[in-house]
Amino acid sequence: MSRYRLTVAYGGQDFDGWQSQPSGNAVQDHLLRALREIQPRIHTVQGAGRTDAGVHAMAQVAHFDEAVETRMDGRAWREALNNRLPRTLRVMEAEIVPPDFHARFSATGKTYRYEIFVGPVLPPWRWRRAWHLRRPLDFGRLEEAISCFEGCHNFTAFAANRGDPVLEPTDPRRTIFRARATRGPEEIHLEFTGDGFLYKMVRMMTGSIVRAAEGDLSPDLIRQWLAAPSPGRKSPLTAPAEGLHLVAVHYDRCHPADFHLAQPPGPPFG
Repeated sequence: MSRYRLTVAYGGQDFDGWQSQPSGNAVQDHLLRALREIQPRIHTVQGAGRTDAGVHAMAQVAHFDEAVETRMDGRAWREALNNRLPRTLRVMEAEIVPPDFHARFSATGKTYRYEIFVGPVLPPWRWRRAWHLRRPLDFGRLEEAISCFEGCHNFTAFAANRGDPVLEPTDPRRTIFRARATRGPEEIHLEFTGDGFLYKMVRMMTGSIVRAAEGDLSPDLIRQWLAAPSPGRKSPLTAPAEGLHLVAVHYDRCHPADFHLAQPPGPPFG
C-alpha cells in the first residue's frame, strides 16, 4: 500500500463537523465517498483531529492508503478528488508520505484562530465566518486575559464533556506554546498554538477572554481556574463555532519560531 497525506480546507458552515456522521454530511464522509469513487478498496481516511459543526479549516490534515498498482501521484489525487467534492471542501495538497506517517499520532501541535468582528455591521461575506460582537472590548484587558493561557496548565475549566466516557481525556493538561491577539479596524483575532486541545477548549478560552475584555471577568480569576481546577469552575461562555478556524497542524517540531502560519483573508492588520 501507498500512504498519502492530504491538506484539506473547508467552510464549516456547510458540514456536520469532521467526524463521520449518520447524516453522511461530515467532511470525513465526503472525502471517503470521493476516494471510493476513484478506488473502491480504500477503507478509511484518518484526520488529524475533529472539528465541530460550523468550525472552519484552512489546513486540516488527513491520510489514506491505496493500492500501489493505481500509480496515481499526489497531483492526480488532488485533481480527481476536487472534481468530486463540494466547492466548500477542497484538497489543497496531496503527497505520498512514509508508511509510518499518521495524520493524528504524528502531529506535534495545532494552531487555531478565533475571529471576532467588532464593526457595527457584519459584511455578508463574513457571515458564519466570524463572531459579531457589538459590545466594546478593552483590548488591554483582552491581551492580559489571553496571556494567562500560555504554558502548561490543567484546562478542566475550559473543556466540555462529550458525554461519552470513552472519549474523555485521562489527562486534561495541555501546553499552549503561544497565545496572542491582533486587531484591525473592525476585527480582533485570537490565535492559539499548542500541543493539543480539549473538546471546545478554544471556544471556551475565547469566551472567558471576551468576558474579561468586557469587564465582566477578572484575568486573575482565569489564572485561579488554571491553577486550581474543579468541576464547579467553568468558563462562563462558550464562543460560537462560526468564528473558529483550524489554521495548521504541525509535525516534527512544535515551536513558535518554526511556524509559517496562513494569514487571515483580506488586508493584513496594520
